[in-house]
Parts: sequence; C-alpha cells; structure tokens
Amino acid sequence: MIAYIITSECVNCGLCIDSCPVSAIIDGGTQYLITKSCIGCGKCAKLCPVEAVKQTNK
Repeated sequence: MIAYIITSECVNCGLCIDSCPVSAIIDGGTQYLITKSCIGCGKCAKLCPVEAVKQTNK
C-alpha cells in the first residue's frame, strides 16, 4: 500500500518531486502522483505548500 497520496489540491509546484529520495513521484498531467515505490518517508508532505500530500490509512 502507498503511504501517501497527492490530492486534487495539488498546484504542480514540483517541490514534492525534488524532495523524493526514491523518485516515487511522477507528473500525472493535472497533478503529481505517488507511485508504489514510495517508502513512506514523508518528505513530500512536509514540503507541500498547499498540504495536498496526505498520509493514507495503513
């Protein structure tokens, strides 16, 4: 299960992509997406200026 998701509040700023140590975030066109290679470190969520990255229920 993926530890984090990016919601529709995403504004495509790119901070999450730059912060991911395993390149688990991809450009999905209208917003970024987190792939299954996510290790759950939370760096993307901490940097998101609009709080669009949310932790999933594990």
